[in-house]
This record gives sequence, C-alpha cells and structure tokens, in this order.
Amino acid sequence: MRKNEEETKMRCVDRKGNEIGENAAQGRVLKALYETAAGRILLGILVKPFVSKAGGFLLNQPVSKAAIAPFIKRNHIDMTDYEEREYRSYNDFFTRKVKPGHRKFDSVKENFCAPCDSRLSIYPITAAGKVRVKDTEYTMESLFRSRKIARHYEGGTFCIFRLTVDDYHHYSFVDDGRMGYIYRIPGVFHTVNPLAGEIYPIYKENTREFSVLKSQHFGNILMMEVGALMVGRICNEKENCPVHRGEEKGKFEFGGSTVILCLEKDRVELDADIVYNSNKGVETKVRQGEKIGRMSEWKRMKY
Repeated sequence: MRKNEEETKMRCVDRKGNEIGENAAQGRVLKALYETAAGRILLGILVKPFVSKAGGFLLNQPVSKAAIAPFIKRNHIDMTDYEEREYRSYNDFFTRKVKPGHRKFDSVKENFCAPCDSRLSIYPITAAGKVRVKDTEYTMESLFRSRKIARHYEGGTFCIFRLTVDDYHHYSFVDDGRMGYIYRIPGVFHTVNPLAGEIYPIYKENTREFSVLKSQHFGNILMMEVGALMVGRICNEKENCPVHRGEEKGKFEFGGSTVILCLEKDRVELDADIVYNSNKGVETKVRQGEKIGRMSEWKRMKY
C-alpha cells in the first residue's frame, strides 16, 4: 500500500529547530515521475547515464545562461555568499564558488565538521553491516562492493549529507590526513530525494565513487559521492595523496546529489541535536565547515 504524502516526506530543521521546506514545484515533478505509470516509463529513460551526459553537454552551452536568473528567483538563492562574476553557462553558475573566507571550517581541530552544505541524517551501521535509511535497508557490502569494508565499519555511523539544488555543490576534506585511491561504481542516476528512496534502493543503484581518508583525528573515514538525476559528473580530482582539513575534495555538476561519510565505531561523537533529529526521522540543515560533532572522549584522552 502506498504511503500518503506526509508519511513519505522527510522533514528538515535548522540547528535552532526551525522547519525548512522542500521545493514544492520539484516535489510535484518527482511525484509524477516516481508515482505514476507514465512517469515511470519516462523515468526509465531519464536515469540512464547517456541522458545525464547529454543534459550536462547542453547545460555547458552559452545559451543555457538564460536559465540562471529564473533558477535563482524560483529557489530563493542568496547570492551574497558567492563570487561576483559573469557565468559562461548554467553549469558554470551551478558550480559557482563562494567568496574567499566563506565556509571556513571550525578552528578547533578536534571538532568534526560538515564536508558540504546539505541536509544531514545519521544511521547506525549494525553488527551485521546493515543500514536502514527510512524504510529501505542497505548492506555495506552492496553499497561498496566489498565484504572487507562492510566488516570494518560494523558498529560505526553512516552519515548522509543530501544536497539540494540551492546548496553549494562543492565538498571538502573534514580532516588532515592521507586520501587513498578513488573507486568508481557505475550505475544509473535516480534523484536522491527521499521520495525516490521509498521506491528504489537509490544509494546502491546510482553511480557513485568512494575513497578512504586516513585522518589525523577521526580514524579511517570512508567517503562516498553519489550521483543523482541529471548530475552529469562527480568531479573528484585528487587521490593517493596528503590532504588538509577544509581543502576542496571535489564538486557535483548540475542536480541534487549526496555525500556519504562512514565513521568507524567510537571515533566521533555527533552533536546531540543531530542525533535527536535523526532518531525522529528528521534531517538537519548544515553548512560546509560547521561543527557537527567532536573526537570521541576516549580518543581525546589518548590524543
């Protein structure tokens, strides 16, 4: 039986507890795609990688600049944070950078910070290596195609940073350390909106890339970027090299998308409001560089 709209919609609040709504127009389009027979036929075409590549090509053309102003107005985007310049295309606008000094990481090294602007929810990784996101159960082995990884992160925490179209679409390293090699798992491109998760296991069907950061303060952090509907590219440029806290790791081109961090058991104590919200099925709005937790107490004592 199909759940009603209120049951499938995932709520989001800011750090003060104020409600933040989803884009209503986008929600109507997604409901039509995912919950009607005609929509699912069209969806079967739209999620194909070649469609996202074609869309990315079009959005890189100068003519696409005409869509920028309406997009800013429709999504109420505050442009004061961003560099003031003329954009060459819609995708050039979408991957815009913030002004120098914006999105600074918390200055206390033992504080764990958000890698990106997003809506955050957290889930326990069970002893069996399973994660339940709303009503969809995933196994770490199916997500990462590795039994060794699945076993290593048992008892840890699965952090989903869901970006929406109005977010800053660059993401950064959360600590000093060494980044390993990047592994890419090809797939399709469903939206990462929670509505789609009610119907498809999006995180194990979508194209995704992952790597491990051997961090100075928070153990081995498994970092995954998940492509989404009409996201032409996940742009990661560094691998197998030293990295620094707050240093840019990569960016997404057009569309909503997701960054996932898997934390080892007892390495990070996430902030109480985020834990409380996630236990209630509510996302928490966070910004890149904002404190969302801290090094676990036993680790701080050793450190």
